[in-house]
Amino acid sequence: MGRLFGTDGARGVAITELTCETAMNIGRAAAIVLTKHKTAGTKAKILIGKDTRVSSDILEAALISGIMSVGADAVLLGVVPTPAVAYLVKQQDADAGVMISASHNSVEYNGIKLFAGTGFKLPDEVENEIEALILDNPELMTLKEGTEVGRVTVLDDAAGLYISHLAECADIGAKKLHVIADCANGSSSATARRLFDTLGVDCDIINAEPDGTNINEKCGSTHIDRLQEKVKEGGYDLGVAFDGDADRCLAVDEKGRLVDGDRLIAVISGNMKSKGILKKDTAVVTVMSNLGFHTYMKEHGISTVCTSVGDRYVLEEMLRSGYNIGGEQSGHIIFLDHATTGDGQLTAVKLISMLSGTDRKLSQYNDEFPDYPQLLINVKITPENKGMWDKNDTILASIKEAEEALGSDGRVLVRESGTEPLVRVMIEGRDPQKVELYTNKIADTIKAQFC
Repeated sequence: MGRLFGTDGARGVAITELTCETAMNIGRAAAIVLTKHKTAGTKAKILIGKDTRVSSDILEAALISGIMSVGADAVLLGVVPTPAVAYLVKQQDADAGVMISASHNSVEYNGIKLFAGTGFKLPDEVENEIEALILDNPELMTLKEGTEVGRVTVLDDAAGLYISHLAECADIGAKKLHVIADCANGSSSATARRLFDTLGVDCDIINAEPDGTNINEKCGSTHIDRLQEKVKEGGYDLGVAFDGDADRCLAVDEKGRLVDGDRLIAVISGNMKSKGILKKDTAVVTVMSNLGFHTYMKEHGISTVCTSVGDRYVLEEMLRSGYNIGGEQSGHIIFLDHATTGDGQLTAVKLISMLSGTDRKLSQYNDEFPDYPQLLINVKITPENKGMWDKNDTILASIKEAEEALGSDGRVLVRESGTEPLVRVMIEGRDPQKVELYTNKIADTIKAQFC
């Protein structure tokens, strides 16, 4: 068996790849590792949240069994966003938290994300300890019996507690905005309506009728084109779109144009700087951020720090260096003054708070943002070819050819996904024809070698 945890927890096709047995063992091992310093005689408390996938109930049952079988108590949150688990694990003084979700992936996938009692995602070394217990030393997972087994309870109105927290982070101005929110038939379906009503924001909600099978299906942040059409047709001031577990947010301006994570970080950072609350006048992003983003930030007197792809690496840099905003082009944005992980609805709250306090429209901010044409192609590979693309001379030669052709007017980024069997090929540059030509050329080369 290969490594259980990728860049965002354990993930795979539910039941056949991410099996019930695996989920139960993750529950057992996580309970043991994350609560090993618990005072003798007291039971650990682990919170469990889930998204709307049909498989989430099955994996929840398996996790409960694993957690309780080693003597820890399981507290069920029901359907909530991933950042709700991160918030509530600390707010409820729990020992750990688990979120069952495959985020933006399609319905056949599911995943298990783990949070420490601090509300932060686990560092690699702790995940490695949990993994080693499952794969190498399962005999050390001692089962309890009799009165020593754990219990299961339900936290009343977990979603409401989280919504109250988000409302406390808002600073809604006098200008009234007409907003539309796309919930991707996912976790935000359980919170968005109540959140915007609490804030007094005029917001229409779409794709908030999950049936277990329609999460992320032609909706949400992975299919933003539908929201773009609705914003223009309905005359909205802006639209916001979440992914399946609501840890991402993308926006659409009143002209129907995309405002991605880069642009959201840029304009909100600028607003924070004007208020004197942007720590060290710096934002943290990944190597995927557009060159235009860096130009915009420099023009506005804001420094940027780049990390490897993955919100965990962004967070590590924020904690290490004392920054308070960071994120990814995909819409994972971390507001460290309020949250320990990326939070799509918090991002929407911050954006709406900013726009409601100014006469400017979102399109005016969008217009200021220089953009280099960027193209991303995902190439699906077979499991046996994982970790091999950067060892193939033909692929490496294709990448080198593109880099030489683009020169200083662009860049090439090829990387393997940490959550799916994909190689991602991204090129950006001043010349859109070159961008398209060489992105397709590298993608076709990978397909020819590995597909």
